[in-house]
Amino acid sequence: MARKATTQVISDRHALPQQPYGTAYEQMLEKVRYEGAYPTRERADQAIRLVLAGLGRQLTGDERVDLAGCLPLEAARVLTAQIPDTQPLTGWAFVKDLAARTGASLATTRWDTGSVFSAVAAYADTDLITRILHQLPTGYALLFGRAELTQAA
Repeated sequence: MARKATTQVISDRHALPQQPYGTAYEQMLEKVRYEGAYPTRERADQAIRLVLAGLGRQLTGDERVDLAGCLPLEAARVLTAQIPDTQPLTGWAFVKDLAARTGASLATTRWDTGSVFSAVAAYADTDLITRILHQLPTGYALLFGRAELTQAA
């Protein structure tokens, strides 16, 4: 009799609709969808995966680990699944690289990047974003919605 009840619980559990993502990633999807004015969650998800994979190819060290720790699990997996490039790209080269990988226009890819980086900045504290910007070549501050500051010679 106990076995029948266990079987019933298991079959009921499988009958429940399951969300494909955790709640934190769902919230990130909604933020990116809103910020980017994307028509669907699927389009926002594509942007997140593209941009975070690209960022994962650029970040190394503690900044990479700390950022992954701030992000929802699904986003952190996309970021950390990438092997960092040996030659980091400038911000503009980053956008051009993502556009070339997808066949999208530079304007669309720049929009995607800003939308996703806006959400990333909401998960990470200001100090971490500053550390990330110090690690990356020039051009990323604007992608994160910050002024690009350069030191005087």
